[in-house]
Amino acid sequence: MLAGALPALAFPAPSWWWLAWFGIVPLLLVVRAAPTARAAALRACCGMAGYVSATQYWLLPSAGPLLIVLAIGLGALWMPWGVAAYLLLREPITARGTFAAMVVSPSAWVVAEAVRSWPSLGGPWALLGASQWNQPATLASASLGGVWLTSFVIVGANTAIAGAILHRRVSVRVNAAAVAVACAALGPAWFWLGPAPAAGSTVRVALVQPGDIEDSFARQAAGEALTAALAGRRLDVVVWGESSVGVDLIGRPEAMARLAALSRRVGADLLVNVDARDRAGGISKSSVLIGPDGSRGAYSKTRLVPFGEYVPLRPLLGWATRHTEAAAEDRRRGSGQVVLHTGGPAGADPEKPVGGLAIGPLISFETTFSDLPRREVQRGAQLLVYQSSTSTYQGTWAQAQLASQAAVHAAEVGHPAVHTGLSGISTVFDARGRQLAWYPAIERGTIVVEVPLDSHTTPFQRFGNWVLAFALSILAGAIGMATLRSRRSTRRAG
Repeated sequence: MLAGALPALAFPAPSWWWLAWFGIVPLLLVVRAAPTARAAALRACCGMAGYVSATQYWLLPSAGPLLIVLAIGLGALWMPWGVAAYLLLREPITARGTFAAMVVSPSAWVVAEAVRSWPSLGGPWALLGASQWNQPATLASASLGGVWLTSFVIVGANTAIAGAILHRRVSVRVNAAAVAVACAALGPAWFWLGPAPAAGSTVRVALVQPGDIEDSFARQAAGEALTAALAGRRLDVVVWGESSVGVDLIGRPEAMARLAALSRRVGADLLVNVDARDRAGGISKSSVLIGPDGSRGAYSKTRLVPFGEYVPLRPLLGWATRHTEAAAEDRRRGSGQVVLHTGGPAGADPEKPVGGLAIGPLISFETTFSDLPRREVQRGAQLLVYQSSTSTYQGTWAQAQLASQAAVHAAEVGHPAVHTGLSGISTVFDARGRQLAWYPAIERGTIVVEVPLDSHTTPFQRFGNWVLAFALSILAGAIGMATLRSRRSTRRAG
C-alpha cells in the first residue's frame, strides 16, 4: 500500500520528489480492487495510516502508543477518498468513471489534507504537495493555489495514470495520459511563463546554530559567542533559533542590556527567541527583536503543538502526561501576529530597505501552516523568518521536514524565507522557493546569506485557499449526482 510505496515523500532529499508523481498509483489499484466500498475505505485508511507512521516515526519516543492511535485516526480521514476511488474505478470500468475520478479523487484527497491540517490534529505535516519543496518548477503550482493545488495536481496525475493502466480503450488511455502530463506540467509552465518577482534590494542575514545544548544558560552563551564573531560582517539582522534565550528579558533588564550590547558590537539587530517563565508565572515562546538600545518589539507564538506545548481537553486527556512526554502544563498563546522592523534611518543606504527591514516572525510548529505567512505578508513583511528547535528529534527526518517548509511558503506568498534551527537544519529560500542555503544539523556555527528581497503578489496570496472551496464543490456535486442516480435506479427497480 501507500506506506510501502511512499515512505519518504516528505523527506527532503533530491532523489525522492519524483516518487510522488506515480507513487499513489499502487494504493489506487489496491483500493479499487476491493470487494466492497467498506473494504475500499478500510484499505485507504490502512495505507494512509502507514504513510503517517512512516513520515512521522520520529514521534514514537515522545508519543509512545499514541502515535499508532494518531496514525489510524488521521488515516481514517482518507476513507471517503477510498470510497470515491472504488466507486469510480471499479469493474466494469467506464470512460465516464475514469475521467470523473481524475477530478473527484484529488478533491477528496485535498479535503482530507485540509481536515488533517487543523492545529488540534497536529497541523499540516508531510502534506503530499510539500514533497516538491526542492523542485522550484513543480512547486510553482503552490503560488497559484497554495500547497493544496500542488497536492491536487499530483493526485490528479496519479489517478490519470491509474486510469490509463486500467482502461482497455486506446482513446481513453491516450486522454488519461494527456491529463497526467497536463497536471505535471502546470507548475513548470507557471514557473517559466508566469510573472517573475519584482527585483528588490538585498539584505545580509546571519543564521546562528549553536547545536544541541540542553542547559539554557550554556545554550545562550554559545549563541552569544557565535554572534560576537560576526562583528564587521556588515549584517542587517542576526537570527537565533527557538528557545535560544532561557530567561525572561522583561523581568531581567540586565539580560536585555547584555544582548543590546551584543547588537551594538555586531552592528545588526538580533532576533532571539525567549522560552522562559515570566513574572506572572506563565510560560510562552516569543520572538524578540533587539537593537542597540534594547527591544524593538516581540511576537508570542499563537499556534502551539498539541501535547507538546499544551494538552487539548486536558481534563479528559491529561492522563497522557503520565505515559508520554506530553506537556505537564500548557504554554500561553500570543494575542496575534505582528511584523517587526529592524533599525536603520530611511535612505541611509540606497542598497538597503528604506527605514529598515520588515520581518514576519513565526515559531517552530507555525512553520507548517500556509495561512500564517500569508497574513504576515498582508501586514507588510518583506522577509519571513522562522525559528525552530528540533533537538528532541536530532538526527531524524523531523529536522529536514520542518526546514523544507520554508521553501513551500516562500513560493506560496512570493517572498523570501529563512529558517533557523537551534541545532539544525537552517535554510534560506528566495521568493520562488529556490534554495540559497542549507546548513545541516551536524554543524555548529553561523552562516551569512545574501537574501534578495525580490517579491510579487501570487494568486494564492491574493485569493487564499480557493482550491479547498473548489474541491468541496466538486465533492458536493459528485455526491449530489450519485444520490440522483441512486434514486432513479430505485424508481426503475420499483
